[in-house]
Amino acid sequence: MTIKAFVFDAYGTLYDVQSVASLTEAAFPGHGETITQIWRMKQLEYTWLRSLMNAYLDFWTVTQDSLVYALDVLGLDANKAAISALAQAYNHLVPFPDSVAALDAMADRRLAILSNGSPAMLTALLANSGLTERFEVVISVDAAGAYKPDPRSYGLVEAHLGVKPDEVVFVSSNGFDVAGAKRFGFRVARIARVSPSALHAEIGAATPIAPKTLFKALRMQEEHLGEAPDWTVASLGDLPALMAGL
Repeated sequence: MTIKAFVFDAYGTLYDVQSVASLTEAAFPGHGETITQIWRMKQLEYTWLRSLMNAYLDFWTVTQDSLVYALDVLGLDANKAAISALAQAYNHLVPFPDSVAALDAMADRRLAILSNGSPAMLTALLANSGLTERFEVVISVDAAGAYKPDPRSYGLVEAHLGVKPDEVVFVSSNGFDVAGAKRFGFRVARIARVSPSALHAEIGAATPIAPKTLFKALRMQEEHLGEAPDWTVASLGDLPALMAGL
């Protein structure tokens, strides 16, 4: 089957969610790393819970609610204005160093984003990072009213691009997203930014395990759900050469 489009996840794949850490540390000195990790883990958990509960609210709301959760469990206080201001960090995430070069090398392909982000968040994120023009279309799951890995979210790709699932290479660093996309019928390239051996070494050298290391263990490894990616590479920079023959 001919590949007709490459569809990228945004958060954690093209953009580094850890880049909020300097802002969380500035807002709450001494707690930045812990807030950053709890915030992101709970942000994802709330997307899954809201999809399962059939209680969809957009990603901007989820992002603020999960930040409130992180601050609550640490016994930290912030008013609504401060929460909203800090949540804006997700509209200013830094692209991974390999993102721009990989997208430029694939500029002759049909490129798209499928993301949990709300339309307004994605518009701001791409504009702030200068990547808007790299993509034919930027798709928010908001149109489906369900978050990844719900099949309804992946179904938006065909609706926007007119391509069948097996004509798509879906690119993600998130284990849950890799498994969901593969289950849906996409061909999937996993960006393994943290290898198992590197994680093992990091865990072995840390006593106790740091919050960021725990995040890598829970959110940056391949899931055991019976849905393996078609390709695994360590960097987006490896993707253009891998995809050259498709």
